[in-house]
Parts: sequence; C-alpha cells; structure tokens
Amino acid sequence: MGILGGAMTVARFRVEGERVDGWRDAYRSALQDHAFKEPPVEQGLEEVEGWVEIHNLLDTSFEDFNRWLYQDVALFALRVDKKRLPAKLFKATLDKKCEAWAAEREVERCPASVRSELKDQLQSEWLARTLPSVGVTEAAWNIGEGYCILHSLSEGMADRFRKRFYRTFGLTLVPWSPLEYLGADSSAVDRLVASAPSPVQLGGADVRLSEGRS
Repeated sequence: MGILGGAMTVARFRVEGERVDGWRDAYRSALQDHAFKEPPVEQGLEEVEGWVEIHNLLDTSFEDFNRWLYQDVALFALRVDKKRLPAKLFKATLDKKCEAWAAEREVERCPASVRSELKDQLQSEWLARTLPSVGVTEAAWNIGEGYCILHSLSEGMADRFRKRFYRTFGLTLVPWSPLEYLGADSSAVDRLVASAPSPVQLGGADVRLSEGRS
C-alpha cells in the first residue's frame, strides 16, 4: 500500500472533463461496472484487468464509500492478471505427445491439424492449474482539485491506466508538466531554462534558448 504509507514515486496527471452532477454515486457506479471480475479457471493467455480497492486486491466492491472515498479524494487500484506458460517446457511436452500419437498409429509424424488439437488440449489442461501473475497499481484521484497521481513511472502502465480511466469515467488524463508548477511566473521559467543544457526537454516540449537571451 504505497499510497497509504511511506515514501513513493508517482506520475501526476491533470484530469480533463466536466464533473457530473451527483458525482459520488455516478463514480461509484462507474467503478463497480469496471471492477475486476474473476475469470474462469480455464482462462486463456489474454490479460484480465479491472479496478479493486486499495486495501486488498480481492475486494472489488465499491459500495461502501468509507473504504475508497475520503472527502473528495478517491483511492483505488488497477489489477492486471495474466497467465503465462513455460514456453520451452510446453513445447517439449507437446513434442512428446505428438511422438506418442505417431508411434501409436505407426506413422512417421502427426499431421498439423492433430498437433494443433493436441496443443489446445494441453494448453487447457495447464491453464486450469496455473495461477496468474498479478500486478496492482495504486492511484489517488483528487476530484476537487482535478488531478490524479499514479504509483508507477512505467509508460506502459500509464497508458493502460489512462485508457481504463477514460472508459470508466469518460475523463481524460493529461501528463502534468513540471512547468505547470511555476504558474504564470515567467521569470521562473526563464531561470529554469537557463539552468539547463540547450535544448532541454520539459514536459514533452522542446524549450530552446534564443540567441542573445539574457
């Protein structure tokens, strides 16, 4: 629980879009609709994702406001499950099954269609007894001030989180630029740019010192 205690490294986003009337109930319903749902035991290799409570990744109900909404700050997490099979061991086992099939029928090799069928059967068997790898990324959304912090610096996770956030709430997350902390103080921007190599990359935009600038 990095957001609830201890130092943390986060990415910050500005939330763009209008807050709906009756937002408490609306956002609770949205989280419920897009909450993590346990897949069937024989889940395939695709990833499964959804919202969970920040206190425990097995809690997927947002009915109780007291467990995720603190005044106008929402705390929740994105859970991503993925099953992976050991590729080399799987291939070796499949080869043995194909060899046994061919030997039983006294043929040189099994056809591609048979190998595909054996592969599907073996994959279903292994997936049924394989636990998924589970990733949980926490977030805090300050609804009143219009920003969200994500407890991850991974660009891949940020992209996944922003897409899920938009599908859930209909709101866009825009990366927060360091320059926004400076507000309208143009002299502070000048000092920041002057202290860095030229050109510098600030908040996704190239800032170059002009010739003869003081």
